[in-house]
Amino acid sequence: MSATTPISGTPADTTLSAELRQATFEVHEEAHRSTYMAALLDGGLPLDAYTLLAEQYGAIYAALEAASDAMADHPVAGPFVIDDLRRLPALHDDLDALGSGVPRILPATTRYVERLHTAATDPERFVAHHYIRYLGDLSGGQVIGKLLQRTYGLSGDGVRFYDFTSLGAPPRFRARYRELLDATGWDAAARSRVAAEAVLGFRLNIAVLSEMAEEVGLEQPLAS
Repeated sequence: MSATTPISGTPADTTLSAELRQATFEVHEEAHRSTYMAALLDGGLPLDAYTLLAEQYGAIYAALEAASDAMADHPVAGPFVIDDLRRLPALHDDLDALGSGVPRILPATTRYVERLHTAATDPERFVAHHYIRYLGDLSGGQVIGKLLQRTYGLSGDGVRFYDFTSLGAPPRFRARYRELLDATGWDAAARSRVAAEAVLGFRLNIAVLSEMAEEVGLEQPLAS
């Protein structure tokens, strides 16, 4: 399915949260199985390879949270701007603790950031990217945070990016977030555009992970 093709075959009364979950299922699994992410989850990467990921996140979340600032007063997108979700201050603390100097921003990250800049003026794009980043952080990201603590002996600064304790219980917040999605009131065409943008966001993220695998010397699987 093309990342920019509207999602078809979805009932007109489907909720946005359900449509997003359905549209992004396969590409989410593809990201999870990426060479870089598999090596990170297996504890098979040196600390510098994780630092490289944090550097990419610094650029990505700077763009996303600038879009959040621009959307704060929007009647539909504004409720998604939740201060306790912001990751940039934590990322700055993590990068300082990890000894990052000048961030090594990869070309795929630059392309991702360019797309995120467009979300500052498009509420549908903004919600799509907001959803895939922060809901991912509150789901699989929690597993990654615990693995990083065990693998590298990090605590506090270094893995603060994954600390969402100020939000309360993640399952409860995720349920609240799905309610926000379903309260947008967007029609079927708008929901389809949001879902297509979310798929594109995953594709951009997968491209970043692929370049990171090459950067840290991991072999990429042969194309089938």
